[in-house]
Amino acid sequence: MTPAKLLEALVGIPSVSGSEGPLSDFLTLQLTAMGFQPQHLGHNLWFEVGRGSPRLLLVSHLDTVPPCAGWNTDPLKPHWEGESLHGLGANDAKGCVTAMILAAQMLTSSELGTEGTAVFAFVREEEVGGKGIAELLPHLGHFDAAVVGEPTGLKVCAAQRGMLVLQCTAKGVSAHVAHAKLGENAIHKAARDMVKLEAMSFEAHPLLGVTRPVVTQVNGGLARNQVPDQCEFIVDLRITPNLKDEEVTARLAAELESKVSVLASGYRPMATDPTHPIVRAALQAAGTKVPVGSDTTSDWAFLGDLPAVKAGPGDTLRSHRPNEWISLKELSAGTTFYAALAREFFRLKALEDCRG
Repeated sequence: MTPAKLLEALVGIPSVSGSEGPLSDFLTLQLTAMGFQPQHLGHNLWFEVGRGSPRLLLVSHLDTVPPCAGWNTDPLKPHWEGESLHGLGANDAKGCVTAMILAAQMLTSSELGTEGTAVFAFVREEEVGGKGIAELLPHLGHFDAAVVGEPTGLKVCAAQRGMLVLQCTAKGVSAHVAHAKLGENAIHKAARDMVKLEAMSFEAHPLLGVTRPVVTQVNGGLARNQVPDQCEFIVDLRITPNLKDEEVTARLAAELESKVSVLASGYRPMATDPTHPIVRAALQAAGTKVPVGSDTTSDWAFLGDLPAVKAGPGDTLRSHRPNEWISLKELSAGTTFYAALAREFFRLKALEDCRG
């Protein structure tokens, strides 16, 4: 199967989060036909190339978000425009999955250059909370580093933002609007807090910049003729690795009139030392000198302290939007990148181990 046909086949199998089964089954058959030995845990699958240590994890996800409005063609039917394939998941992240599979073929058709094991894993439900990687990772054994396949234009991301979601509750006192002075307007109190939040920022990270709180939802008031006694609003902060959830939460609690509580904090901000072999190997494979930061979250958030980078073919700005696409040129570059990264990482890790 040609790279174009493999990409088209993957995009042609719908795999919205929670329905990755048919795609996982197809990949199992395809990988077996390629000579690999895929293993399953539910709708997650993985296979290994090489032998011994070090061990490198290359992971991407099978699921997509649901199709949004605004597509010019059927998002569930792959559509070629010249050398570019349009379809749901083409960019995020079936292009990465395809490139990793093709890279695995490259690694098996030639010597790795240095002994090591590349473990390729494709997981479910990344888009809805990282369920796949969380359940699969304990079964894969020890790793020395990881590569998370996401569309970055092959820019090497050595840091990514996390997510902290807070619920803020402003309390007031009800009254008839004709006698508003007898009450305390919770919406007005919440509005004052929202103005404060708009002007607030936190210490900058060298690769990611500053963090700013964003109000994303507001709910308050029971009737149009009653002073509201409660107003709730949600604050989303895409925090950086130099910030701690509890310190950010404490600052908002101290500066706002509203009561502040944590609603969600599962996505950790992540960063890897730019001098680590995985970052150096990725930069060498990409032909660049300096890593960047990523504003989006990914399964990297669930890898614990494992040194990692995030990189892959495609463009993050195409993700979760209508008319998503990826080109064959990007796919080819991604394939070469992943194979070169694995070889260079094994070489650098061997040198590091010898010096140690």
